Amino acid sequence: MGKASRRKRQAEGAKNDPASRKAPFVARPFAGLANEGDWVAMREIVPSATAPITVKLPEQGEVQVTLVTVLPGAMPGLHREDGEMLVALQSRTSSGDASRDIAAAIIAVAGAEPGTPVTSVPAATEATPRLQDLLVKGSDLEPTVHEDFAFWVGDAEATPEVASALEATNDAAAPTVKIDSVESAYWTKMGERTYIRWILSDNEDLATKALARLQAAGEHTLGGDSVLLGAFRAAGLLAPVLEVPADTEAAEHGEALAALAKRYEKALTVDTALTPDERRAREGLVSRQVTLR
Repeated sequence: MGKASRRKRQAEGAKNDPASRKAPFVARPFAGLANEGDWVAMREIVPSATAPITVKLPEQGEVQVTLVTVLPGAMPGLHREDGEMLVALQSRTSSGDASRDIAAAIIAVAGAEPGTPVTSVPAATEATPRLQDLLVKGSDLEPTVHEDFAFWVGDAEATPEVASALEATNDAAAPTVKIDSVESAYWTKMGERTYIRWILSDNEDLATKALARLQAAGEHTLGGDSVLLGAFRAAGLLAPVLEVPADTEAAEHGEALAALAKRYEKALTVDTALTPDERRAREGLVSRQVTLR
């Protein structure tokens, strides 16, 4: 066999190897995971949160990993000297599938020596497992939202320099609180204004249509002075943004948000064509959607 033929066969073999092919794009990367909306929230909108999960890896077996929103310097992960493994969900990604990117980061952190920061992760490929492949059954995501980024450091690492960096980061983070009366809703205060961002774990088009029905009926807010400003589109889900009075706290909106959730669930079940008013409401909602990624 000539050199040209061997090169051709090698190229064809590499082309057919999943490890050499780019990870395919997935518009809704966390679909199939319990609490899908909270996965999206930790990846896209919550400044500081942590969540323990258990994964089963090919080499290490079952290990516990602490997922976090961000780490210093936007690094993907950290394997602490005490063995704790931190993996950041908001670090830069290398493919069109966030599930594979996070799984690749978990594998990289688990393979790093204790006491080692992970500053880069190999690009995810078609052969890279997804979170859906690694998560141990029953290991659901349950985020704990923090007021600051103190989880970045242990007592031994809290030097004056680190404390100063933490203070600057803490000052820049918008106060955020999870509202427990519904799934995946987060109260946040930004400057002089206060918002609730509610991530809906339904098909984006169906969610938009249901919200349009509610808006046409005047049932799309929390009542009082609350306003539906628009929505984010993130990781294949829709996240309506409600502005509420600036001087109100998260706990004050739990009951009204639960009532809105019931109206929304009922609107989802309606399968008739949209009325002219509902179509106009949908067009308005679509025009006020912002895609995060």
